[in-house]
Amino acid sequence: MIEPGVPNYRSGQRIKTAVDVINDDSFPTVPPGGVLVRAGRIGEIIRVRMHTEANVPIYLVDFGEQLIIGCFEDEIKAL
Repeated sequence: MIEPGVPNYRSGQRIKTAVDVINDDSFPTVPPGGVLVRAGRIGEIIRVRMHTEANVPIYLVDFGEQLIIGCFEDEIKAL
Protein backbone atom coordinates (compact mmCIF):
# COMPACT_ATOMS: atom_id res chain seq x y z
CA MET A 1 0.00 0.00 0.00
CA ILE A 2 1.21 3.50 -0.86
CA GLU A 3 1.48 6.10 1.89
CA PRO A 4 -1.14 8.84 1.60
CA GLY A 5 0.33 12.02 0.24
CA VAL A 6 3.09 10.42 -1.84
CA PRO A 7 2.43 11.09 -5.55
CA ASN A 8 2.80 8.09 -7.87
CA TYR A 9 3.18 10.28 -10.97
CA ARG A 10 5.31 13.31 -11.89
CA SER A 11 5.09 16.47 -13.97
CA GLY A 12 5.74 15.84 -17.65
CA GLN A 13 4.49 12.26 -17.48
CA ARG A 14 1.96 11.12 -20.09
CA ILE A 15 -1.08 9.36 -18.66
CA LYS A 16 -4.48 8.17 -19.72
CA THR A 17 -7.72 8.38 -17.84
CA ALA A 18 -8.71 5.19 -16.06
CA VAL A 19 -12.36 6.26 -15.77
CA ASP A 20 -14.65 8.92 -17.18
CA VAL A 21 -13.76 12.18 -15.42
CA ILE A 22 -16.94 13.85 -14.21
CA ASN A 23 -17.59 17.58 -13.74
CA ASP A 24 -17.74 18.44 -10.04
CA ASP A 25 -19.26 21.83 -10.97
CA SER A 26 -15.80 23.31 -11.70
CA PHE A 27 -16.53 23.74 -15.43
CA PRO A 28 -19.50 26.03 -16.08
CA THR A 29 -19.74 24.96 -19.73
CA VAL A 30 -20.47 21.33 -18.79
CA PRO A 31 -23.48 20.36 -16.65
CA PRO A 32 -22.64 19.16 -13.11
CA GLY A 33 -22.19 15.40 -13.28
CA GLY A 34 -21.43 15.59 -17.00
CA VAL A 35 -18.41 13.87 -18.51
CA LEU A 36 -15.36 16.11 -19.00
CA VAL A 37 -13.16 13.44 -20.58
CA ARG A 38 -13.86 9.79 -21.35
CA ALA A 39 -11.85 6.86 -20.01
CA GLY A 40 -8.79 6.18 -22.15
CA ARG A 41 -8.06 9.79 -23.11
CA ILE A 42 -4.36 10.61 -23.15
CA GLY A 43 -2.95 13.70 -21.46
CA GLU A 44 0.20 15.07 -19.86
CA ILE A 45 0.64 16.01 -16.21
CA ILE A 46 1.72 19.62 -16.03
CA ARG A 47 1.71 20.09 -12.26
CA VAL A 48 1.37 17.99 -9.10
CA ARG A 49 -0.06 19.57 -5.96
CA MET A 50 -1.31 18.28 -2.62
CA HIS A 51 -4.85 18.65 -1.32
CA THR A 52 -4.01 20.11 2.08
CA GLU A 53 -6.98 18.76 4.01
CA ALA A 54 -7.14 15.28 2.50
CA ASN A 55 -3.34 14.91 2.05
CA VAL A 56 -3.76 13.40 -1.41
CA PRO A 57 -2.07 14.43 -4.66
CA ILE A 58 -4.01 16.29 -7.31
CA TYR A 59 -2.65 16.22 -10.84
CA LEU A 60 -3.26 19.06 -13.30
CA VAL A 61 -3.51 17.24 -16.61
CA ASP A 62 -3.40 18.89 -20.02
CA PHE A 63 -5.69 17.04 -22.42
CA GLY A 64 -5.07 19.50 -25.29
CA GLU A 65 -7.57 21.82 -26.93
CA GLN A 66 -7.23 24.19 -23.95
CA LEU A 67 -8.59 21.54 -21.57
CA ILE A 68 -6.74 21.30 -18.25
CA ILE A 69 -8.38 19.24 -15.52
CA GLY A 70 -7.44 18.42 -11.94
CA CYS A 71 -7.46 14.64 -11.49
CA PHE A 72 -7.11 12.34 -8.52
CA GLU A 73 -4.76 9.37 -8.66
CA ASP A 74 -7.55 6.84 -9.05
CA GLU A 75 -8.75 8.65 -12.19
CA ILE A 76 -5.50 8.26 -14.14
CA LYS A 77 -2.90 5.60 -14.99
CA ALA A 78 0.55 5.63 -16.57
CA LEU A 79 1.00 4.83 -20.23
